[in-house]
Amino acid sequence: MTNQLTQGGSLPIQLLVVLTLLTVLPGILLTVTGFARILIVLGFLRTALGTPTVPPNQVLVGIAFFLSLFVMAPTINEVKTTAIDPYMAHRIDEKTAFERGLVPMRSFMFAQTRDSDLALMVKLSGTERPKTRADVPTVVLIPAFILSELKTAFQIGFLLFLPFLVIDMVVSSTLMSMGMMMLPPVLVSLPFKILLFVLVDGWSLVVEGIVNSFNKT
Repeated sequence: MTNQLTQGGSLPIQLLVVLTLLTVLPGILLTVTGFARILIVLGFLRTALGTPTVPPNQVLVGIAFFLSLFVMAPTINEVKTTAIDPYMAHRIDEKTAFERGLVPMRSFMFAQTRDSDLALMVKLSGTERPKTRADVPTVVLIPAFILSELKTAFQIGFLLFLPFLVIDMVVSSTLMSMGMMMLPPVLVSLPFKILLFVLVDGWSLVVEGIVNSFNKT
């Protein structure tokens, strides 16, 4: 009877926690996972191909979302095992569950954060230099992680642009040498870029590169 009362009394709290998580889920998805990096890289790829509306934004967001779940699967499973399952079984309280769930998330962010970006955010926060990773506040770690994600995404985007830039330059030079300056080079280079992308199995290479970029440490 006591166990039933305890479960019944904790149900409103569980509902409140779930509703709160649903409210902040978009922010969590954008800031503490690999979603931002993946989406930016896919955006760069679409621009480099010269197809600003293909794939559509909804498709890119969906691809980025499920790739993020794939990349974050080990971290999510650890959070579930160490925090969510014990909490749902009423073995720990909300505070303990939050602290336990934060540990694997912090480990993931530390693995993807550059030391220079972390040092910058520590300096901007005005706090004392931490001696260990455990001393780094989460409010300092998250912006450092976001900054590193942006840098990594732009670096990958730059590498994606290079082969397509070469095609644009070759096509443009060829058209000028033929005196066809009135024909837009983009119109001619687009089919060649799509053909190159298909022949080299570009989507597989891009996805492989994105996933491997999270395994650098």
